Amino acid sequence: MYAILDIETTGGKFNEEGITEIAIYKFDGHEVVDQLITLVNPEKDIQPFVVQLTGINNKMLKNAPKFHEVAKRILEITKGCIVVAHNSSFDYRILKTEYNRLGYQFKRDTLCTVELSRELIPDKPSYSLGKLCKSLGIPMSDRHRASGDALATIQLFKLLLDKDVDKTIIESTIKHFDCKKVTEKLTGLLDDIPTVMGVYYLHKDDGQIIFMGKGNNIKNELTNQFIKTTKRGIKVQEKTTSISYELTGNLLLTNLKYFLELDINKPKYNLRSKKRILLDNFNSDNMLLIDKGRTIDEHSVIVIENNIVLGYCFTNLAFQENQLDILKEMITPIKNKELAKTLIKNYLKNKSRLKIVRF
Repeated sequence: MYAILDIETTGGKFNEEGITEIAIYKFDGHEVVDQLITLVNPEKDIQPFVVQLTGINNKMLKNAPKFHEVAKRILEITKGCIVVAHNSSFDYRILKTEYNRLGYQFKRDTLCTVELSRELIPDKPSYSLGKLCKSLGIPMSDRHRASGDALATIQLFKLLLDKDVDKTIIESTIKHFDCKKVTEKLTGLLDDIPTVMGVYYLHKDDGQIIFMGKGNNIKNELTNQFIKTTKRGIKVQEKTTSISYELTGNLLLTNLKYFLELDINKPKYNLRSKKRILLDNFNSDNMLLIDKGRTIDEHSVIVIENNIVLGYCFTNLAFQENQLDILKEMITPIKNKELAKTLIKNYLKNKSRLKIVRF
């Protein structure tokens, strides 16, 4: 679970800033499940340049709650969560400072989307939130206001989750406040798993993927996995300490993600058979394959150029789908292009429900 947040401050000397606005969206990796958005009375004046940047002035904060009045709610919404922010060291420092003033130690694991973006979307001229979102076609509103920036960070973080194909970069980037690996018991692991289409990953205590599965209902698939009595099945149950999953929205992307990531991760307990590679070309050299996404207002897009499968992404704006350059920035690249081509060709032989856009 993640707490994606953004904080606006008064500006001023280091560790003497006060919070003027905070937005926190509790995000389960797929959707927002809770939120907190509030102005905060910092009990000190805002620097003039900050007023000009954010539009928040002293008069607006006169009747806003003071930090100690929202401190309990912040603790509740971030409990058990990894705090995610664009330049998380700043936001986390501000929160720790405010809680220190109350005589309380604020401790949460953190993730920085600036660091993740540099790793997963390299060679960008700027990693500021505004410029990065613009280059990726991510819409932004209320720039330099807590809610607007936090919502944009959610969309960016979703994209980063998709791009972390081997599921190791984000895990290795988490800064643990106590430097301890949190272990989970098998009992209760299924509680938060949805009954939707997707791919799931079983991890051992060091985070390594030991088994992958897929299905129209991943909760049912996992339930069946955990009641197997074969030697292999029991080993998987004994070794599993955590579960992660990816929603896919449609059968083609489910198969594509599963078999491509199986090839990359090579989990110890998966049985793998070699697929016969189809070398013949697609009927069109350049096309987009557009299908249902993970939510009602989302599409999945697979980009094929010069008869090569470049990658896939999720979009929620027609503008993104009409801009090939933006799609290329958004896509999760595919390494095993021959396998991807074979999977897509086999799917297209039997299915015709997706939308094909040739360019």
